[in-house]
Amino acid sequence: MTTAPSPAAAGLAAVTAPLGFRAAAVAAGIKPQGLDLALVVADQGCTAAAVFTTNRAQAAPVVVSREHVASGRARAVVVNAGCANAATGDRGLQDARETAALVAQAVGCRPDEVVVASTGVIGVPLPMDAVRAGVSAAAGRLTREGGAEAARAIMTTDTRPKEVVVEFPLGTRTARVGGMAKGAGMIAPRMATMLAVFTTDAAVDAGLLQSALREAVGSSLNRITVDGDTSTNDMAVVLASGGLPERAILAPGPDFDAFRSALTEAARTLAEMIVRDGEGATRIAEVRVEGAATEDEADRVARAIAESPLVKTALHGGDPNWGRILAAAGRSEVAIDASRVDIHLGDVWVCEGGAARAYDESLAHAAVTSDPVRILVRLNAGTASGWMWTCDLTRDYIDINAHYRS
Repeated sequence: MTTAPSPAAAGLAAVTAPLGFRAAAVAAGIKPQGLDLALVVADQGCTAAAVFTTNRAQAAPVVVSREHVASGRARAVVVNAGCANAATGDRGLQDARETAALVAQAVGCRPDEVVVASTGVIGVPLPMDAVRAGVSAAAGRLTREGGAEAARAIMTTDTRPKEVVVEFPLGTRTARVGGMAKGAGMIAPRMATMLAVFTTDAAVDAGLLQSALREAVGSSLNRITVDGDTSTNDMAVVLASGGLPERAILAPGPDFDAFRSALTEAARTLAEMIVRDGEGATRIAEVRVEGAATEDEADRVARAIAESPLVKTALHGGDPNWGRILAAAGRSEVAIDASRVDIHLGDVWVCEGGAARAYDESLAHAAVTSDPVRILVRLNAGTASGWMWTCDLTRDYIDINAHYRS
């Protein structure tokens, strides 16, 4: 199994690298400037699976796409940037459904075979005249080479597109998983990232596809945080075209394992890209918790540390302030025994049994200015472990979000 971290350099088109997919992007005028509407279309109907935000204030495209993907089939994904179509009431639902219908008419499928996704400002209706013109224009430009432009069109505060291609063996041939994602702020997904689209040219049973996606997201996109905010629009979707002339994956076994591993690798690569591109971020950190009583408790402690503003600002300043890490673990609502907690910053053991050890401050400082920073917390209460990726919190994050609408 191989990963192509730079699809363009490898002659691949990321989300359209698998056989059976085309894509396009246009500047529809939803944003003041630049590409803002992307369309990914399969040549034939696909099995499909998706996961959605657990935020109770769910955007219209989440509601509509959840209904559509319930059948386990899809043909197209349309994404707009610049307007989240969230908190827009009945009009928002009507606009999301009309968008699906417009795509369906343009590419020749049913409206319920279209997944609709949006990202941008909450509480603003979609400019449907721009969407109508954009869908029509994008449908007329679909190509195998359009994946790279599609990845750029879905960005909001992202500073760069996020794409990946992973190859895996299937029968006598090489199959592919392609992916694109967007996300830089409002990242604490809990079921998906801001927006992610995966494709594969393997033929995969819909139930197995859903299982593989949940597992992949659970060990990647659900383990990142930029700011602790879970979006109204989070969504990850995967389409399996069966465009590779090989046996279908219809049951658990070696073929399914290879596909699942490839999808997970793709999701992890995109997850790291997202947290590394966190709004204003200058470095990322891996928070690993070991010795927990259960995996759930390990994950909860890791998340509390990774989302702590005090820990994240210490990371930005290169301050090996391990007391903030211990404090965050202690407020995680996990019944830890602080007197048994050990903390390591990189290779430097700074806290033993909940108290300071003798350590070289300069080495600890070097550990928290490395990239990535490695934070290890041992609870010494069991054998379970968990982890999260996070990034530092900077003045730029405040500037970006203080003026997001203006």
